[in-house]
Amino acid sequence: MDKILNFVDDSGMLLTNTALKGGIKKDEFYRFIRINHFEKIAHGIYLSPEAWKDEAFVLHRRCPKAVFSHDEALFYHGLTDREPMQQTITLYSGYNTRNLKESGIKVFTVKKELLPIGRMMVRNSFGHLIPIYDLERTICDLVRNRSSFEIQDFQSAVKNYVKRTDKDLNRLMKYAPFFRVEKLIRQYMEVLL
Repeated sequence: MDKILNFVDDSGMLLTNTALKGGIKKDEFYRFIRINHFEKIAHGIYLSPEAWKDEAFVLHRRCPKAVFSHDEALFYHGLTDREPMQQTITLYSGYNTRNLKESGIKVFTVKKELLPIGRMMVRNSFGHLIPIYDLERTICDLVRNRSSFEIQDFQSAVKNYVKRTDKDLNRLMKYAPFFRVEKLIRQYMEVLL
């Protein structure tokens, strides 16, 4: 039982595949879960009774191909101060998103080859690594899906991006043609810079 405790991460999460790969037998693992009252929060993911649930990491484990985007990325990068009401991810077209949408997750889709553009890994407040889009990809997504945002949130996010010292306009203009927003981004940048 003590050996299994070594596989519980700092946030109180225990992953079945990590423990099994570490040499724990299935019957020992499930006995530990039962005796210690760990809660099953997703397939292969258990949470200690005294821990807080890391929704973003659970979603990442549930759907490893997904990248946190749009509202999530805007908030993470400080382009908006409004915390997202629901988790927002991007997946490739053709991925079955029905279960995700039914569980209240906002899903955007792109061509498979566009999914990795601007993807980066960040450590969230629980200490887990999750995929999220960088600043420039987030701006491309914002402009591309501007009808999904309230006008004041859209304008505020673009203005906040322009004010940032870590912005990379070359990268932004490199990404823009992939998402067919080059002309619009040029217009916004000319007005604001």
